[in-house]
Amino acid sequence: METSHSRLYGTFARCASISYCYAPWILLAALLIAVASVVYISRNLGMNTDTTDMLSEHLPFRVNSIHYNKTFPQEMDILLLVLNAPTPEQAYSAADHLAARLKKDTKNFTDIYPPNVDVFFERNGLLYESVSELEHITDRLAAAQPLIARIAENPTLHTFTSVLTGAVEELSKGRNLELEPVFKGVSETLNAQLAGKPRALSWQTLFRGEPQKSSYQEMIIVKPKPDYTQLFPGEQAIAAVYAAAKDIGLTDDGPIQLRITGDVALADDELRSSLSGMEFAGIITFVLVGIVLYFAMRTIRLALAVLLCLTLGLLLTAAFATAAIGQLNVISIAFAVLYIGLGADFAIHFLLRYREVLESGLLTTDAMYKAGGEAGSALAACTIANAIGFYAFIPTSYSGVAELGIISGTGMLISLLVTFILGPALLRYLSERSIPDSGVKGSLGKMLELSLKWRKLTYVSIFVLLLIAIALLPQVRFDYNLLNMQDPKGKAVQTFRELLASPEHSPWHAIVLTKDQEETRQLTERLAELPGVSKIVTMLDFVPTEQEVKLSAIEEMALIIGPVILSMPEPSTDKQMVVQQLEALDALNAALDRYIKEYPESSLSESALTLKTSLEALFVRLEGANFSDKEKLLHSIDEDLLSTLPAAIQRLRTSIEAVPFSEQELPESLSGRWRSQAGEYRIAVYPSEDIGDNEALTQFVRSVQQIAPQATGMPVVSLEAGEAVVEAFVHAFSLALAGVTVALLILLRSIKYTVLVLIPLLLSSVFTGVFTVLLNIPFNFANIIALPLLLGLGIDSSLHMVYRSLDKKQVSEILIHTSTARAIFYSALTALVDFASLMFSSHKGTASMGALLTVGLTLTLICTLVILPALLRIPAQHAKS
Repeated sequence: METSHSRLYGTFARCASISYCYAPWILLAALLIAVASVVYISRNLGMNTDTTDMLSEHLPFRVNSIHYNKTFPQEMDILLLVLNAPTPEQAYSAADHLAARLKKDTKNFTDIYPPNVDVFFERNGLLYESVSELEHITDRLAAAQPLIARIAENPTLHTFTSVLTGAVEELSKGRNLELEPVFKGVSETLNAQLAGKPRALSWQTLFRGEPQKSSYQEMIIVKPKPDYTQLFPGEQAIAAVYAAAKDIGLTDDGPIQLRITGDVALADDELRSSLSGMEFAGIITFVLVGIVLYFAMRTIRLALAVLLCLTLGLLLTAAFATAAIGQLNVISIAFAVLYIGLGADFAIHFLLRYREVLESGLLTTDAMYKAGGEAGSALAACTIANAIGFYAFIPTSYSGVAELGIISGTGMLISLLVTFILGPALLRYLSERSIPDSGVKGSLGKMLELSLKWRKLTYVSIFVLLLIAIALLPQVRFDYNLLNMQDPKGKAVQTFRELLASPEHSPWHAIVLTKDQEETRQLTERLAELPGVSKIVTMLDFVPTEQEVKLSAIEEMALIIGPVILSMPEPSTDKQMVVQQLEALDALNAALDRYIKEYPESSLSESALTLKTSLEALFVRLEGANFSDKEKLLHSIDEDLLSTLPAAIQRLRTSIEAVPFSEQELPESLSGRWRSQAGEYRIAVYPSEDIGDNEALTQFVRSVQQIAPQATGMPVVSLEAGEAVVEAFVHAFSLALAGVTVALLILLRSIKYTVLVLIPLLLSSVFTGVFTVLLNIPFNFANIIALPLLLGLGIDSSLHMVYRSLDKKQVSEILIHTSTARAIFYSALTALVDFASLMFSSHKGTASMGALLTVGLTLTLICTLVILPALLRIPAQHAKS
């Protein structure tokens, strides 16, 4: 095929010459267009961070998800506030106060729901206990009632210690008292204070006879008003939560810790970590690309010309995106990375071809005409093939990728025009007649000659590697877990993972909607039989069984609690009070010592010894302290031991006011989350293990779907979205490959050379897939967009080589020494530093995309410059014969 006299050759040759002649006007127009583009983009380009909009609404799982979100909108786009405290009383109180404070902020929130912090549950909570557990609590309260009553009359350290001493003496007399939880609780409280990490004693756990845990948790479900026109839609609401927490006294160094997670916080954290990585990558890329371009061009002027062409093309592509689509999403924003990778390729090929022609001795104007014609023909073919490849993504159900295809495909056309209009104009002022030889020309060619000298070994190596790759390809996998893409150090991610680690309370659970109570009961029974299900919650579970029997036990409890009257003592700094406290503590220590010696085999001896050891440690601290320090320490211990008593007694008093109720009498704040206004019921199906693992996630979702195909919820959406993305890419790549093949057949008019263009592309794709297995970097929602870029770069590189080989039937030995080979090498190197810098991102999805692009592009470069010349030698030899 002779390209030197073709229409395409003449069109680009004249375009380059005209631009060179009218350079001042071209540059002025380019400057004005660039300024206008910046203004237009800044005023009109939006950002949509709502990832749910990126998949077709007609997909079955999206239909189910949309229906659920419309039926129970309060469960969509939420913030999950997690409060951890040393005692259940503190956690409950903090959640209560914070929820009340947030309900006043109607500007930032539409709904505030603390699931466990509600007057209804506080009053009727005992009805949810089993009958046996209620009897156990009643028995404990009956035994401890005299002690509790005495402490409540005068809740001070002196009284508490004296009562505890009396209880130990009663033990010595043979009375059976369950004091082990008290001994351990008081001991742990004293040890915490002496260690400088104060922790209050929980009276609520003492009433129940339970050991006090290290931490208690309450959650608040918050429905914010996200602003999707802002880069971080939930930022203002999250700031409002922290401000409210500060107002009620929650601080970072306090005993009660607030953490925020939920889909809104996770989305903001993901975008923030992704952008911070992009900024870091941008700085590195700018420096390294400049260095690579300098070595490619051997002059700062030509490197600057490439950067200017790249900048204008990027601005024009962004302006097109603004006009055609109006907004970017978290996928289509990657067009900038795509453009840098491919746009630089256009300018490098043109400028290096111009320099090669200029070095042959032609006049500047003649060199410009010839370089424009020769480079234009090849670049036009690459542009057409690339554009078809990107536009093939438009029909997919993954609208995020479809928009990326529209923008990137048009960006290739824009890049071609910018290269041949702005490029020649810049060369008029930035070109140098004499350019020093880098020496790379020879060294690169000599290195590439090895594959030609050992071409049989090259063929065998390709065949062997291909067999290995085919064997490993079935292990290529897709990671459906969206959390695995995010920065593991992010607070929202860490909190969410902690919640996932407890499957019974996992925020990731399946949701099934039913029409009525009967269907709810039937599905619940069938779902409960699944081995991967730990528990099922429906609205029916909020109506306790055996209410009459339980109310009898509660009435008995009321008789026990009735005489307990809590009085708050006046604060005292009397020196005599300190002396009394010390004497009471000493008496308790002595009583414990006697009990341990008299009953060494008792079941309480170990806990009594533990408390005695803590008291002795306290005495050591007090012995070396002055009076003021003693007073402060004893006051702190008083607070630690008795501060939760009022709240515990108040909640206990409220709980004995329980009355029988039915489903219709459940509060609206609760019933509205489990039964819609249309009468649909919500079933929450919790997994029996952490479904952060992809295999566990798949098994859980598929088992639930077998019984309830209409199931939705985050696990279902995550799995189905991943499979939809994979299917969309398979569909798009099939269309792209078909479209590119047809385009190549038309452009090259040869089946043989079309196959030669496609071979490096297919080989690099297969090898890249294998490397995801070897490097343990599965495909995910982020790095899968590397595939269209590798497709574009693969087509570009191999098409340039094949096109140049057709120019005067150049053989491979000559081809590898041309500007085309050098342009492919430096274009790939420019893209490599662009992509490799992404690996430094804290966002795991972005980092994995950088790793995949780096590996994929390296393999593309090897396939194009090492394998393709060896394959091109075969048709060249046939041509000679």
